[in-house]
Amino acid sequence: VLVSCRALLLCAGPERWGLPRHVSCLPPRQVFSIVVFGSIVNEGYVNRLDETQEHCIFNRNRNACNYGITVGVLAFLSCLLYLALDAYFPQISSVKDRKKAVLSDIGVSAFWAFLWFVGFCFLTNQWQASKEEDNPMNEGGDAARAAITFSFFSIFTWGFLTFLAFRRL
Repeated sequence: VLVSCRALLLCAGPERWGLPRHVSCLPPRQVFSIVVFGSIVNEGYVNRLDETQEHCIFNRNRNACNYGITVGVLAFLSCLLYLALDAYFPQISSVKDRKKAVLSDIGVSAFWAFLWFVGFCFLTNQWQASKEEDNPMNEGGDAARAAITFSFFSIFTWGFLTFLAFRRL
């Protein structure tokens, strides 16, 4: 997170932004988080023709939608926090404080990789259990598949951040 959260704006090259050469235009976790929670918020709730109350598209399980939204928003905010820490990192003079920052980066990145794995499994399970009669017009199906897909991609991007943080130790 410390190294690659800046990658949101780095497609022109890392040297241009004062970053080491090994930082490339990685798939930004911020965008993945926005896609997951945005697709669920916008199209994740549907209702039958004979109902007025909306239900979660994932097997009418409100917890599935809440989990996707919560993890997406908190992962986005976490990445912004580590973006700020990344900007402040060169000014940290104490080796102990730098080590604490890197260790927290490892822990947070591994934690988010785990949460995205749980989210992917949970959303996929609930999507498979969804009944066609709950959503006969297949509204929000693309949004649900997008949330599942980007949850899957997030596992590997946060896992890769954990690997990059280990290399900084």
